[in-house]
Amino acid sequence: MNNQLSQTQPEDFGKVAVLMGGWSAEREVSLNSGDAVLTALLEKNIDAYKVDVKRESIFDDLKKGQFDRVFIILHGPGGEDGVIQSVLEILQLPYTGSGVLASALAMDKLRCKELLQGSGLPTPVYMKLEETTDMSYVGAILGFPIMVKPALEGSSIGITKVEEETGLNKAWQVAAEYGDSVLAEQWIHGDEYTVAIVGQTALPVIRLETKRDFYDYAAKYIDDDTQYHCPCGLDAEEESQLQRLALSAFDAVGAKGWGRVDFMCNEDGKPSIIEINTIPGMTSHSLVPMAAKANGFSFADLVFNILSQTIVEV
Repeated sequence: MNNQLSQTQPEDFGKVAVLMGGWSAEREVSLNSGDAVLTALLEKNIDAYKVDVKRESIFDDLKKGQFDRVFIILHGPGGEDGVIQSVLEILQLPYTGSGVLASALAMDKLRCKELLQGSGLPTPVYMKLEETTDMSYVGAILGFPIMVKPALEGSSIGITKVEEETGLNKAWQVAAEYGDSVLAEQWIHGDEYTVAIVGQTALPVIRLETKRDFYDYAAKYIDDDTQYHCPCGLDAEEESQLQRLALSAFDAVGAKGWGRVDFMCNEDGKPSIIEINTIPGMTSHSLVPMAAKANGFSFADLVFNILSQTIVEV
């Protein structure tokens, strides 16, 4: 992270709105993340205020609050997909993280994978699922197991690991509860890694280990036995390769400010990009704060750094 941002003073930010909550399936995660961010900003003597985002009142809430800038800690549709970013662009309020287009691209897993493929970046083979899809064809192309997931949700919500063809239709139904866009993705046998990005810096890689079939919602936010390895166990060149890939993926979608790129590495060590998160979680179980800590930054320093990017070009 850029130490030049330490020259920024609390009074330079003015009045800061911390946007949290929203209306997505990740509302509770966002509220937890938002409360942590707000506490950190107040710890840094920043004039920050909680704003629980509601569709019907967000324009009025932001206007009446006379805020100078915004820290976005909304997850999922309405907050991470370019919608709230569009509102802030209209109001001409500086905000943390990626802009409208990058947010929308990263949030839409199907469009993001198409872009990654077009950029020559590795991602698992996938197919779009619809009610009329021939599930036997999906199985023949992808093999089993298969991950079925909503294209427009985060936090592993609505995801199912499917072991055989008879489970595909049910998995599609579960994912379709979160929107019409659903994808099936080839299962990668191997280890899961994540790379946090702040500014133009890729932080130390974290390897995830869970007793569950995959790193699902419970493993992320509930389980106490999920293990996070940092150092991640890769040699220096392998870790550097993941960091470079993460920065390339971030650049491909036009993301900026901060975020996280998730990977699976197969049994031969070949990495595949699973997804790009432009507003990752900031709870006690979250990965970006862990990576920042491994890099010598406290949670409050991390939050201050992210907000500073609304003033300082990094």
